[in-house]
Amino acid sequence: MDIDRRQFLGAASGAAALVPLQAADARLGPSVLALRASSDKSRSVESDEDPLGVRRDFPVVQEGLYLNSAYIAPVPAPVAAAGRAFAERKMTKPIPLDEMLRKTDDVRRQFAALVNAAPDEIGFLYATSEGENILATALDLKAGDNVVVDELHYNTSFVLYRELEKSRHIELRIVKHRGGRVTRDDFEPHVNDRTRLVSVAWISHQNGFRHEMRPLADLAHAHGAHFYTDAVQALGMFPTDVKAAGVDCLTSGTYKWLLGGFGVAPFFLRRDLLERVRPDRYGALHVETELDDHRYEIFKTAKKFEYATLPFGEVYQLGTALEYLNKVGVDRIEQHSVGMALDLWNGLNGLGFAMLTPQGNRSSIVSIQLTASQQARARAAIDKAGIQVSFREHGTQIRISPALFNNRDDTRRFVEVAKGFA
Repeated sequence: MDIDRRQFLGAASGAAALVPLQAADARLGPSVLALRASSDKSRSVESDEDPLGVRRDFPVVQEGLYLNSAYIAPVPAPVAAAGRAFAERKMTKPIPLDEMLRKTDDVRRQFAALVNAAPDEIGFLYATSEGENILATALDLKAGDNVVVDELHYNTSFVLYRELEKSRHIELRIVKHRGGRVTRDDFEPHVNDRTRLVSVAWISHQNGFRHEMRPLADLAHAHGAHFYTDAVQALGMFPTDVKAAGVDCLTSGTYKWLLGGFGVAPFFLRRDLLERVRPDRYGALHVETELDDHRYEIFKTAKKFEYATLPFGEVYQLGTALEYLNKVGVDRIEQHSVGMALDLWNGLNGLGFAMLTPQGNRSSIVSIQLTASQQARARAAIDKAGIQVSFREHGTQIRISPALFNNRDDTRRFVEVAKGFA
């Protein structure tokens, strides 16, 4: 359901309690200054209805029941205000490129802190799928090499490696799930000394399964392979640590649990791989030092992947979103949203639905399978109740994903509606 623009932007000027915007952002214009001035007055009060004290910052809660953040997460009012302020500044006095690049470096440091990386290990791409493409290209995969993924991965990986099977004659090995789970033991028979890459979605978009990352990383590394993860369904949902997880490379869009927009995707590459993983394209913003006779030295850090003008408005919004998440506390978001998902799982399982999400899974996503007789009734009941969820696989599955602005009344309401098509 679309958010009413007047409600959304009107709330922005008085609902930014959780985000003390940085001084650099204050230069964007009066709307951001107004947000800072009103922040103490607009703080939401934590309660059973609003355990994290954030609902006032999410006008979407007035627009029906939104349980679809795994698809597109609504942004909080301060993030919308940051985007509006950027556009207003561009309208009246455009921001110089050097200022926008400094802001990008600020956001780079914020994101590095979120995932426990160093800023020089973080670059900005345009989409989640771009990172895996860069890594696969840099590995110079040859005939006889193999890449191992599991069937809970996102579609991009299957498309990418099936094409590389044709062009480079590699082998794509797909690990089957068991009851919605995939473990190290499931991967082990598929990984050998010709494996160049093990790739997983940290959280599966299909059923929310949360991989146990370190055992997979250790398995890949024991065979000399790299370990990649698509983290778009993970970051912002729970605390993440790329070092503890053993991740070599990670990419994530920002329009889901990171509460940002479209067109910017942070890219992590472990420092000792920076020299080996080459950019797959080049441009003016790669240049760190300009030499004579049209010669250049490009960045040696992960900035070397930022070859062209970034969507700077989205970068500014991401900075505000990361500050917002830090203020709320990603650990508190996990406790709240995963707790709701566990309750939701229990309620739907109790109604007899076929559960695609394994029991006890610790993510904010729950998926169920519908029988042929349930499908039409489910869509009618959910639409009538004004609930937003994802119908997947031609309507045969429902994916429900409560977020930080939801509460247990929301998930109980969905279970009540589900009784009508169980």
